Amino acid sequence: MSRPDRASAAQPLSAKTLRTEPRLAGWGRLGVPGREVLSENLAEASRGAVLSRGLGRSYGDSSLPAAPGDRVVGTRLANRLLMVDFERGIARAEAGLSLAEANRIWMPRGWASPVTPGTKFVTLGGMVASDVHGKNHHVAGTFGAHVRRLRMRLADGDIVECGPDLESDLFHATVGGMGLLGHILEVELSLERIPSAWVWMESERVRGVDEFLDALSRAAPRWPMTMGWIDCLSQGSAMGRGILMAGRWASAAEASAVAPPAARELSFPAELPDWVLNNATASAFNTMYYWSHAEHRRARVVPPDPFFYPLDAILDWNRVYGARGFTQYQCVIPRSAGARAVRAFMDHLTRLGGASPLCVIKDCGPQGNGLLSFPLEGTSIAVDMAISPDIQRIVDQLNAFVIEVGGRIYLTKDRFTRAADYRAMDPRLPSFLAAREKWDPHRRLRSAQSVRLFGDRA
Repeated sequence: MSRPDRASAAQPLSAKTLRTEPRLAGWGRLGVPGREVLSENLAEASRGAVLSRGLGRSYGDSSLPAAPGDRVVGTRLANRLLMVDFERGIARAEAGLSLAEANRIWMPRGWASPVTPGTKFVTLGGMVASDVHGKNHHVAGTFGAHVRRLRMRLADGDIVECGPDLESDLFHATVGGMGLLGHILEVELSLERIPSAWVWMESERVRGVDEFLDALSRAAPRWPMTMGWIDCLSQGSAMGRGILMAGRWASAAEASAVAPPAARELSFPAELPDWVLNNATASAFNTMYYWSHAEHRRARVVPPDPFFYPLDAILDWNRVYGARGFTQYQCVIPRSAGARAVRAFMDHLTRLGGASPLCVIKDCGPQGNGLLSFPLEGTSIAVDMAISPDIQRIVDQLNAFVIEVGGRIYLTKDRFTRAADYRAMDPRLPSFLAAREKWDPHRRLRSAQSVRLFGDRA
């Protein structure tokens, strides 16, 4: 075993604590009154706090305070890499280390996070709390499957270590538990060895939802990473048309001899007026994007960022939705419900309205061990929707369909699901609530989402 490499860890910073402005929002831009305490010392800052929060990329209210006076601790200043063993592929870091910074350190040395979501602007602690999944869920599972240990501050103030084989009930309730079991202070995980820092990518234009499901099914045994952009506004034979993307890490022979260039990032300049994004402009964009894939199939070697994080190239892209904000509805339709259920969901979605140009379809593998982890074996569909007077009606009707076919929604994206609907979706909920009763019987830890869905006090 090599000596743990600490050279790339962030330099120690002077201890400081900052308070943010008296309003907090998620990525969907729907804010609530509240303050966030930012500190380099999470062990101290988390004392008395009711919620931890990373980079604020959860779309809904899972990282928002239940009441204006609640103490919310931000983790992003506690971002030190504490240990990395590049022989065994093990790393340990403070919860506020971002995936972007971790990639910068690990990838040039031949290692990567075994699971990455669709943005690199997330913290390791947030990745655990949401139990994020990626394009490779059908082969690698969720992020929690690769976590070895967590260091946490519990609601009663104690600091403990847990893992799959140590206080396993606490661990499995924390993975995907939306920060409601304790403040995550440190994360230790297993890394994935990669042959290069480049990605071999193949993309294919697909004519409709049935063809898309067939293409995903064919791609899954051949490719470790698959996903697709779909047009969720077109109807008829074009419903669900889109572009399927599949990839794997490029071999050393396939990769460029030089390191991938640094990702180019542009800031979205201003908040758009609410009227700019509507069905007409979204449909026009979808048509243009679909036909921009001129060839039926393309294959090439690309840097990792355009493949894993295409939207990260535009900072503050959520300004597209204007002051009204937006939500993302993400559900998984179980494989047992069949392709007809996916087609029926898409038909329901296009008829309800409210969808935008951003709609993603992915193949999911077996359910993991996190008590509230999102994926189960089936097809995941995620669609962004601008907030409108109809948004609650749309979410209610989509949820009714998902309940009927045995699916569920992703809590990290949710803002509008009703408590009764969530209870009907997830038979694991009583086990999660029992774990909360054991580890936080007084419900000291809470969020706006836990008030809405689990009946916590505001």
